Amino acid sequence: MQNILSVEKIEKYYGNKGNITKAIDNISFKVNQGEFLGIMGPSGSGKTTLLNCISTIDNITTGNIIINTQDITALKKKALEEFRRDELGFIFQDFNLLDTLTAYENIALALTIQRREVREIDKLIKDVARKLEITEMLGKFPFQMSGGQKQRVACARAIVTEPSLILADEPTGALDSKSSRLLLDSFEKLNKEFHSTILMVTHDSFTASYANRILFIKDGRIFTELIRGNETRKEFFSKIIEVVTLLGGDVGNVL
Repeated sequence: MQNILSVEKIEKYYGNKGNITKAIDNISFKVNQGEFLGIMGPSGSGKTTLLNCISTIDNITTGNIIINTQDITALKKKALEEFRRDELGFIFQDFNLLDTLTAYENIALALTIQRREVREIDKLIKDVARKLEITEMLGKFPFQMSGGQKQRVACARAIVTEPSLILADEPTGALDSKSSRLLLDSFEKLNKEFHSTILMVTHDSFTASYANRILFIKDGRIFTELIRGNETRKEFFSKIIEVVTLLGGDVGNVL
């Protein structure tokens, strides 16, 4: 199985001489193509910093991050921008849709930046809308959509360019329970049916139970790992609760 992401002995320091904080402390792990990896940990554990470094929003202090054979820590600004545009898909807690654009236009934006042809853009948008069951949303503006609909449009925007890796930062954080389930069902469909590789940071145990594997971060280090295997989501959820309780974090929603 092809390796999509390799995080190799990375460290991240904040501050200056005499007042240094180590946010990430010698973390290493790999993600294979088609894997759905969750990252959990209490507040201040370093999970968001880790995601920011993988997403190229932040820089690591030492180590290497390799995505689809490319060491992103060695890329200069322009090359990094092109890599982010072509290889990464982003799903944020607050949707990040442009209010003055329709759902169709929001999804088209990434393809337009890539200078795709109009016919190709139209086909790709209609295909992804069908997969995520948002075809009826394409002509609507964000203010005309529910939170769950906005997030599924954001999800479509993230995957329409067929990125190597989809990065989701607390994707259900602004959604009610029904919308969360609909979005997570979409994630599961993308992962199982379309083999999308997803890395998701969440504090919520219910959301995490949709992943194939979970890394738990504590004090900037990997505390432990859970692999779902052949377990049902309910069984996996119970194991997640045990670890989160051990970490002293928020157990999140229940099934």
